[in-house]
Amino acid sequence: MDIIEILKAAVLGIVEGITEWLPISSTGHMILVDEFLKLNVSDEFKEMFEVVIQLGAILAVVVLYWKKLFPFGKKNNPHPLSSSGAGAYIKTDIFKMWFKVLAACIPAAVVGLLFDDVLNELFYNPWTVAIALIVFGIAFIVIENWNKGRTSKINSIDDITYKAALIIGVFQLIAAVFPGTSRSGATIVGALLISVSRTVAAEFTFYLAVPVMFGASLLKLVKFGFDFTSFEAVVLLTGMVVAFLVSIVVIKFLMDYIKKHDFKVFGWYRIILGALVLLYFSIVK
Repeated sequence: MDIIEILKAAVLGIVEGITEWLPISSTGHMILVDEFLKLNVSDEFKEMFEVVIQLGAILAVVVLYWKKLFPFGKKNNPHPLSSSGAGAYIKTDIFKMWFKVLAACIPAAVVGLLFDDVLNELFYNPWTVAIALIVFGIAFIVIENWNKGRTSKINSIDDITYKAALIIGVFQLIAAVFPGTSRSGATIVGALLISVSRTVAAEFTFYLAVPVMFGASLLKLVKFGFDFTSFEAVVLLTGMVVAFLVSIVVIKFLMDYIKKHDFKVFGWYRIILGALVLLYFSIVK
């Protein structure tokens, strides 16, 4: 078993764990890192790996926000379906939250199921990534400047309406189509535009990732066929475990950071990185 390839998977796990939650595009960074750190695996496995590794990052959300995500239990249940019986174990507020999350996932889910392979072929390249990094980097700066001094109208997850959830879901669709946009970046931009507070925008983005990435990972695994060699299984698990551990740290950092700062620093980062990518591929490629 090649230890070098396992170390590469660990590095990719670090990249995934950082970039999945910061609004700078995990898929975009994975494509770029692949230019310099290529896994010695089949193209089919690599395509699956770059999506399924995100499951590790998603599990970090499940662990950190379990009490806010799990809709069953009598303890700490301020809104039970009924005062006694089975209904006393159903947390209606969490179920309502999940219905809104699922509503927001509909646009990306439909497009992903119908056009996944086509979109990969058309847009899964460094040029698209670079342009998307720059465009949404500018969007972050412009929207944060526009948003400065305004009072947020949506300051809790409960305040998010189905209409707001669908609008955020449309922005998530943009990220599903164009790698480099950033799923978290796109949804946060959409949320800020409709006057969602930064902390609620980030938290709702975390929740959105759970069904989206579980669904995307399952789709890739089905297409791959679950037919792993022992080496491939170790590579995939290494990437996922590292992504999980790094994500725990990054999610906590981001939630603390945005309590005192805006997202403009990520916008500038995206613009600089996008420009460097365009320069690199214009000269080298």
